[in-house]
Amino acid sequence: MHILNLYRPSFGHIWQCCGHSDLRGCSRGFTHISISTAHGLVPRKLTAMSASVSKDSGISVASVAIQPPSHPTYDLRGVIKLALAEDSANFGDVTSLATIPSDMVVDAFFLAKEDGIVAGIALANMVFQEVDPSIKVEWSQKDGDYIHKGLQFGKVSGQAQSILVAERVALNFMQRMSGIATLTKAMADAANPARILETRKTAPGLRLVDKWAVLIGGGQNHRMGLFDMVLIKDNHISAAGGISNAIKSVDLYLQQRNLKMNVEVETRTLEEVHEVLHYATQNKTSLTRMMLDNMVVPLPSGDVDVSMLKEAVDIINGRFETEASGNVTLQTIQKIGQTGVTYISSGALTHSVKALDISLKIDTELALQVGRRTKRA
Repeated sequence: MHILNLYRPSFGHIWQCCGHSDLRGCSRGFTHISISTAHGLVPRKLTAMSASVSKDSGISVASVAIQPPSHPTYDLRGVIKLALAEDSANFGDVTSLATIPSDMVVDAFFLAKEDGIVAGIALANMVFQEVDPSIKVEWSQKDGDYIHKGLQFGKVSGQAQSILVAERVALNFMQRMSGIATLTKAMADAANPARILETRKTAPGLRLVDKWAVLIGGGQNHRMGLFDMVLIKDNHISAAGGISNAIKSVDLYLQQRNLKMNVEVETRTLEEVHEVLHYATQNKTSLTRMMLDNMVVPLPSGDVDVSMLKEAVDIINGRFETEASGNVTLQTIQKIGQTGVTYISSGALTHSVKALDISLKIDTELALQVGRRTKRA
């Protein structure tokens, strides 16, 4: 057997696959166990817990630092299998098959090439286990931790061909999720005391993955989709013949079907704010939140005027949750957060994500040399 081990740093955590015979019930999980560090064996409490992503997802997430959001039909394992299939198709990794002996075993290391919040560690574990259950993955960091440029924070051990098949898919998930988590963390800190939300402006097929990254970054999730919350937006209002008519129709719909769920309405003017409040004083309503859309006005100087937003919040006076939307950036969010709004939603968290640069290398010393030369390590 070929064994290649160029460098072996110590890691304090290991995520190891636990095989289960029934993949539809409690698929492959991960168990958190102690391993030796440079200072000897560090005793740690054994932790093993399993939380299914969905009833029929075919995969379970265990010992996850931050659990993924729930979705009734999302098949996370199916998303992973699709990502692997589009990369390898029916032929596999022809370059690795041609250049690497099938029995070669290697260690490869995750390397941060820029500072940020790491996310997607639990998902990367699932990718490697989907490709080859014999692969072992160890981490010195967990989802939500800060990583800095040049840090080696994970190790993958196993057959070289299997590792390279999983490499790009695992990194694509991790880099995207880490980019989302990094921006979310920055915006969540700046928004305080308001809470930051994402929107449905996610990559098609990656709704749960993108929203999971927001949670890892310290944000909160808006509605998962069209099914779990009523959000009356401008097009609904126009089609219903006005904002009061739209709310009234929603109240009737939920009452007739005995449905209980959160209801939000989008308001664009102070007149609409007053109309919604008037409706609520005259009727029993299921309304729980008011969106204050585009009430943050950009100024030629690059600053923003939040006086309209602040006036709307004062008018509502705590009768409903409030959500600011529109013209939300890292530069404007602190000012928006000081207006008293409950939430601030930003589509940019997921639709304009900049991936965090992370690599997986067998020869880490050469990778670090190249990284220093290109200012990426």
